Amino acid sequence: MRRFPFVQLDVFSATRLEGNPLAVFTDGRGLSDAEMQALAREMNLSETTFVLPRSAAVERRRGVQVRIFTPEEELPFAGHPTLGTAMVLRDLGRVRPGQGHATRRSKTAGLKAGGTSRQEEVLLDLKVGKIPVTFHEEAGKVFGEMRQRDPKFGVVHDRWTVARLAGLKVSEIATDLPVQTVSTGVAFAIAPVKSLKALTELRLDWRTLSGYLQQGSDAQFFYFVTRETQDPTARLHARMVFANGEDPATGSAAGCAGAWMVRYGLAQANERVLIEQGIEAKRPSRIFVRAGMKGNRVTNVRVGGHAVKVLRGEVVL
Repeated sequence: MRRFPFVQLDVFSATRLEGNPLAVFTDGRGLSDAEMQALAREMNLSETTFVLPRSAAVERRRGVQVRIFTPEEELPFAGHPTLGTAMVLRDLGRVRPGQGHATRRSKTAGLKAGGTSRQEEVLLDLKVGKIPVTFHEEAGKVFGEMRQRDPKFGVVHDRWTVARLAGLKVSEIATDLPVQTVSTGVAFAIAPVKSLKALTELRLDWRTLSGYLQQGSDAQFFYFVTRETQDPTARLHARMVFANGEDPATGSAAGCAGAWMVRYGLAQANERVLIEQGIEAKRPSRIFVRAGMKGNRVTNVRVGGHAVKVLRGEVVL
């Protein structure tokens, strides 16, 4: 019999049974592609990751190889699996010295402004490429932050069409911000809704949304946001529906939203701000985002948060 240990975490939360669950198999060597897919179905979480260890020299140069699966398919990139897997690898000692120490933080995000701390880095080798995740302590808790790919801004979607798809009045879609596709590895249409009430009461249907997205759209998902929030320190309240239901925390979408916020003036360059998500799904999540500017181009997108372990075990095949 073959035994494969795994850890389950709640990501983008410092509180157990909140955030977005993730299963991490810490050594997936010997598993076939079909077995990884079957195990992701068995775990029945939005994503399951498989670490494939290589020699220390290769990992220093190329990063730790990780594959990400939903119950239906393999993904080239996803946010909470990246952060959660890196957190597990950090606990296993698979770190290297971080490249920087100073961090500019927003007081409105509930973090102290300025300050320095020693950083550690875990470099992941994903299907989308190398993704570094840095770690440091804040208020006695480990905080991880990934750097995503520089954003690509795509199509601006018609407000009337988006309102119809979401079951909203067109007057409930913001007029001072575009509904626009942004990608830092996965493409999301960022859709700004005017009020928290309208966003909270949304009854989104994945088949309706995906029907539009599959008809030649440059986006793979919608990420609905509003500037009205439950937590006064948050900058956006967000919701994201996909095939399996509602996602409690979408780190890939949050990175796109962070780039979108900087481009359109909702956040300053390199200001860390909080996105709250998962409240309607009863899995409150806190996602911290920031992005820089180089000339008129948004760059250096970073997404961070906490993660806590809730389960440890092994699968026998």
